[in-house]
This record gives sequence, C-alpha cells and structure tokens, in this order.
Amino acid sequence: MKSTYILDAIRTPIGSFGGSLSNVRADDLASIPLISLMERNPKADWEQVEDVILGCANQAGEDNRNIARMAFLLAGLPFKIGGETVNRLCSSGMAATINAYRAITIGEGNLYISGGIEHMTRGPWVMSKASKAFGRDVQFHDSSFGWRFINPKMVELYGTEGMGQTAENLVSLYKISREDQDLFAFNSQMKASKAIKSGRLNKEICSVNIPQRKKSDLIFETDQFIKHHTTLEKLKTLRPAFKKENGSVTAGNSSGLNDGAAALIIGNEKSAIKNHFEPIARIVGAAVAGVEPRVMGIGPVEATKKVLKRTGLSLNQMDVIEINEAFSAQSLACIRELKLDDNDPRINPNGGAIAIGHPLGMTGARLLQTAAIELQNKNKKYALVTMCIGVGQGYATVIEKP
Repeated sequence: MKSTYILDAIRTPIGSFGGSLSNVRADDLASIPLISLMERNPKADWEQVEDVILGCANQAGEDNRNIARMAFLLAGLPFKIGGETVNRLCSSGMAATINAYRAITIGEGNLYISGGIEHMTRGPWVMSKASKAFGRDVQFHDSSFGWRFINPKMVELYGTEGMGQTAENLVSLYKISREDQDLFAFNSQMKASKAIKSGRLNKEICSVNIPQRKKSDLIFETDQFIKHHTTLEKLKTLRPAFKKENGSVTAGNSSGLNDGAAALIIGNEKSAIKNHFEPIARIVGAAVAGVEPRVMGIGPVEATKKVLKRTGLSLNQMDVIEINEAFSAQSLACIRELKLDDNDPRINPNGGAIAIGHPLGMTGARLLQTAAIELQNKNKKYALVTMCIGVGQGYATVIEKP
C-alpha cells in the first residue's frame, strides 16, 4: 500500500463569536487558506488536484450549495477540479482529510486538498415550511449550533440532549469534579497563551485582510478567543451553563462558538516530488466509532482503540496526543478511560478548543495540522488526533513524522 502524506497545511486565525471575522462571508473565509496554499507553493501544478474536500457542519447559509466548490472557485483554483463538502459535525474537517487519504490510497488520484470551514457567527436563523396552507407547525431555529427540526422518534429512542448536557452526563458517569474541570480549562488557556507568545501558533496561521469603511484594512492574524489573563479564581465564579442544580459544566470549561477555516494538501510521494512538496506527516491510519448519543463525548475512546489495533500501535508510542476539548468534562472522561494522566504532557501541548476555539467543521483539520507541526518541531514520531462528534461518534487518526 502506497503512503499518503500531509504535504502542507495552513489555517486562518480563529475568531470569537461576533468577533473580527463576523463581516467576512463564510465562502470567502473558506477560500482564504486555499489562496494561502497557492501562494506558499508557487511551483505546484494545481490542475493535478483530483478533488477539494472540505468539512462544514452547518451549510444553511452562505456555506450552502457545496461550499468546497464555491470556495476553491473563489480562490482561483482551476474549475476542472472536483469539489465536495462533507458533514460529520465536529469532525467534518478530519473526515474530509481521511476521505482524501482513502481515495489516494486506493489509487483514485495522487493529489487532493482537504480542510474545513465553520462560520458560527453567520449561521442563519432557519424556518421550516408549514405542512399545509395556513398551518401552524412552522419552526424557527438558530442554526449556529445544536439540534433543530428534531424527529420525535429520536427523542424516544435516544434522547436529544444538548451538547452541554451530554458533558454533564459524563460528569456523573466518571465522577469528574468541578475543580478538575476548571483546572483542565485553566491549563488549556495557559498553554495556548504561551504558544501565542512564543510564536508557535503563528506557524499555523495565514492572516486575513478585512476591508474597513474609510480606514485601512484590518489585518487579523492572531487567535482571538484565548483568555490570556484568566485565573482559576475567575473560573470558579462561573455558574453552571447547562444544568442548574448541581451542574458543573460552565462557559469557562467549555469550548466556544467560533469562526475559522483550514486547508491541507494531501498527496502521495509521486505528487510530492512532481509538485515540489516536502511532506510534513504521513497518515498511518484512521477509525470511526459510534457511542450512545447521550454520552457522545466518550466517542474518541472507542475510535482510538480501533485505530491503534488497526495500525498495530499503542498509546505508549504516541508522542503527541490531540484530544479535541469540546468540554473539560468530555476530555477528562476520555483521558481517564484511556488510562492517561490528566496532566500528561503529550496531551494538547499548545492548548485546545477551550482556549483556541472550536469552529465545528474546521477543528478536525486544525488538529491534524497542529499535530504534524508539533512532530516536526520536537522531532518525534507518532501523533494521535481525536474528535468527539455530536449524535454519538468518535474519530481518531494516527500520523507519523516522515
């Protein structure tokens, strides 16, 4: 089986909800890392790209009608290339990349672009149509996040608890204290703050030029969501956000609603040589798994077990472990179920989504990028990258420094 590599990767800074990226259209945002990839690789023959596959969880607004195709046309890539948008909710960006990996592995093309986009600020309000004239069964929903247009059968079969409540369910199952959740969140913020100040996160980022009325363009080039000056004392004052009585999941120990886009070049050795790419990571294997929707956050554990068995590797061999921080409770449940220490230095060494942010369709791609860079920087061999997924799934990918 021929090897498939991450050949390059870039992302936008992550914006806060209603923050610096709020005036940028979703399809324009998705095009920005694609433009950056072309600028970074002037010797590449872009007509050799088989397909552009982007993940996006919403697709109800400016990200409708196949945003992958729209974005790469806006970016100036050749129209002869294919384009596909995939939706695996929080893991859409990882799913897009693994779809490209699988296609190359079985010989369906040598070069792909993958990635993800989410513009949660610009997620529209959505309205259903009435089932009959003058009907009163119209529904309105904010499409930025969460369940909408729920099938009553799903309520009966599995429940349709919100993401925050699924985190509270894990708190109960794994006896996770509020103190441990806040400490995990604080450590994420401090690691991310350090990574910003040292320039480590800047290695991942392309700047975004945002036109201003009667002023010079705003140059947005640093992740916006990080709380550099938070303290454990501040985190302890926050009220439970999802469960009023005896709840412990707060805004401070949860990821946010965010905006951002990422893109990766995925290819085999032949395409790397032909287009003057230097591989930054080899994709070793991947796996998906399902769990009960009410405990969706534990999904990475089952996916990790599968991918390690599939690749013949062990957790002890992983030098970097990226676990998406949907919630402190969810991350800690996975860490403890995998028999790891809460403060294992391999886990999220530059902070996670609680600090950096979680644009749903982008995050899986961002974690693959940051893990690949970390392997390069530390001259290490293997990284495990995992995602929990709404409605009860987990995704796990192992990559290797070439």
